Amino acid sequence: MLVQIAGITSVPPSFLPEPVRQSHVFQTAANSYVLIVDGSRIYAIDAEMAAQLRSDPGNSTHLLEGLSLLDPDRPRIAAEAPESVPVRSLSLAVAQKCNLACTYCYAQEGSFGSEPKNMEHEAALRSVELLFRSASAGESVNLAFLGGEPLVNRPLIRDCTKLAAQTGKSQSVRTNFSITTNGTLLTPDDGRFFEEYGFAVTISLDGIGEVHDSQRSFQSGKGSYARIIENVRPLLAMQRQMQVSARVTVTPGNLRLKDTLDQLLALGFHSVGFSPMLHAPSGRGEMDQAALDEMLAQMIECGETFERRTALGERYAFSNLATAMREIHKGTHRPYPCGAGGGYFGVSADGGLYACHRFVEDPNAKFGDVWNGVDPATQKTWLAQRHVHTQSPCSGCWARYLCGGGCHHEVIHRGRPACDYIRGWLEYCLQAYVRLQASTPEYFA
Repeated sequence: MLVQIAGITSVPPSFLPEPVRQSHVFQTAANSYVLIVDGSRIYAIDAEMAAQLRSDPGNSTHLLEGLSLLDPDRPRIAAEAPESVPVRSLSLAVAQKCNLACTYCYAQEGSFGSEPKNMEHEAALRSVELLFRSASAGESVNLAFLGGEPLVNRPLIRDCTKLAAQTGKSQSVRTNFSITTNGTLLTPDDGRFFEEYGFAVTISLDGIGEVHDSQRSFQSGKGSYARIIENVRPLLAMQRQMQVSARVTVTPGNLRLKDTLDQLLALGFHSVGFSPMLHAPSGRGEMDQAALDEMLAQMIECGETFERRTALGERYAFSNLATAMREIHKGTHRPYPCGAGGGYFGVSADGGLYACHRFVEDPNAKFGDVWNGVDPATQKTWLAQRHVHTQSPCSGCWARYLCGGGCHHEVIHRGRPACDYIRGWLEYCLQAYVRLQASTPEYFA
């Protein structure tokens, strides 16, 4: 008999005669569990079965068949890549220029290696048209604004937002808006506009005070932290429909994550998340193995606080773990790390379509332009080549459908230095999930 309790399936040992291939055994203090990779299902197992699976992970046929009989509707990853995916999300580089000089900037101070420029009005309007071209009533689309620093071109952001909102309403398509900004140009009027249209606002902050300033200064060399906090306080006070979050790029120079998380949450940010710097054009700030090991320890410390606070009924907005809990509970698994080159594209200032916002101006990742749309042959090739089944060593990794093979931009430019970090973090997330299911099941309601 299959027993489903709050998202975790307990399988009697009689259904588990042999070790499972494409599985991962993990432990909590209380129990043993197995993650079935293709289907992203978690099953409680006894210690004997856990030992069997660990000793012979390649012999799985009968177990997989048994689990398929018990759970015939579980989703599976297609062996073949899709030939095309419709556009549902665009990120507009409305300003390929920036007023900061961040030490590690992937966009080379916003210009992406070309001449600094603003997006032309015509290119922006065609972007909005493309976003809605094949969207049907009831679907959702996302329009994002990035740079450089997007608020350098504030009028265009507002024009595009109004047009997209009107178009979405006329076609009964839900339209989501987001912006990633360094915060130095924010005004209270920006906040009112973002609140009106329900923006997800992400502020790039790399720590508190001097820690942030050491990585994200103005081009004059002056620190930017004080200006950002002064500008963002009105938005934090007015956020209702909009959500103002902080994103921290982690380098070897700002590894005190728990202190950063607590202080940013105390300021009133809706959530705070961390992302390791794995590739910088200059090489500065890239994480090595020692730094990644320390980051993992710090992330787990933040996660343990999340678990304690959640069990007490308190909100602790550590977005990395909150997102992981939501995705594990949904059974999310995928053959790509994100929608780049699939349903999501970055748009350059001159209207070129690129695999994502990080590939802007890269001719090897160009998919067409906003006037003519996505080139089908280019997308088909990209989806086939970037599918996790074609990636090494990803195709044999237990985490492949949770990770998706890693950020395309980072993998192409630096390889996979963070695999141990990613697996370590996912291992902790699986453990946290089953603990929260036991202690605080209402969190997942």
